[in-house]
Amino acid sequence: MLSISNIIKNIDKDREIRIMTYMTAPQPQSPTISETISRYLDMVKSSRSKRTLLAYKNAMQIFRRLLTEKWLDPQTTPITRLSEDLLSPLIEYLHTFSTATEQLYLQAVKGFYLFVDAERLAEINQSRVHVLIRQRSRRPGIRFPQFPAEGIERLLAQVETPESLLSQPPADEDTEVVKLRAMRDRAFLITLADTGLRVHEACALRRGDVDWNEGRAVIIGKGDKQAVIRFTTRALRALKEYLALRAALDGSSGRQLSSLPLFARHDKGAGKKVKPITPTTGRNIVKERVKQFLGEDMVGRITPHSFRHYFVTSVLQGTGNLKIAQELARHKNIQVTQRYAHLSNDELDKAYHEVFEKRTKRI
Repeated sequence: MLSISNIIKNIDKDREIRIMTYMTAPQPQSPTISETISRYLDMVKSSRSKRTLLAYKNAMQIFRRLLTEKWLDPQTTPITRLSEDLLSPLIEYLHTFSTATEQLYLQAVKGFYLFVDAERLAEINQSRVHVLIRQRSRRPGIRFPQFPAEGIERLLAQVETPESLLSQPPADEDTEVVKLRAMRDRAFLITLADTGLRVHEACALRRGDVDWNEGRAVIIGKGDKQAVIRFTTRALRALKEYLALRAALDGSSGRQLSSLPLFARHDKGAGKKVKPITPTTGRNIVKERVKQFLGEDMVGRITPHSFRHYFVTSVLQGTGNLKIAQELARHKNIQVTQRYAHLSNDELDKAYHEVFEKRTKRI
């Protein structure tokens, strides 16, 4: 029977053998910086939207190029050589971009450093990464959204009457198609103004997405997040009048009505098929109707996103509640909503005169 001292000696000897085996065994080779970047982007692809992935790819491409210029070939350099010092030339280079783009690209590279650290591929001082980015990068200033609210209201007043959108069709174009297009444009513009939808979100809507009884729709919005949007009575009325006119086209499509796009193309390219409009078509609708009702000078000043600014401002003016505006606009950060909470010069003038002119009269 072995004594306790012999058992301990055997354990120590076994431990020494395992350590020596580990030390003499060939260690796995560290991946290169480029290979690690590819793995990082694969992770981003599985968890973020296509737009975010594209922005991150652009950021990492710039990072690769700067590393190459610093005689550090990402294709051959192991990831263990990655250090926080490499951030400084990147931050300096990004000063040539807008502050918003600079912050977006730095967010991508910061995420890369976190990925490397989490995977234990290199020793990264995350505190130093944070300090370098905070101290050396620029901060975007707060910009108030600029949009001609009066122009949007005039445009919406004009399209309330469907007949006002009708124009003389070309000789080779069907009058019915022109009417369909007019009713679609009317419904599209009112929907943008009354829901706060982004143009690509509006274009992606299907008939089945809308709960006509509740006046709501469930959409997949920015960042691939599910959200509920609400329709006004006038928006629902405009949509129903447009879809009623489209009934024959939808009925002959051979598809379930719920799967058909809410806003369809009405051009020669679409023919008798029911195809969804693209964001480019959505922007052209705004451009054409602005030119028709407000004149050439307003083209470009009112865009699809102007209607979203109009929506958020209308909610704030109507409720005075920043949180409600944030939720309805689906802003992740309330600071984005706060940009709309500024007062116009007219409102300031009115408040000033009400306070001081009334006091002067009392004296």
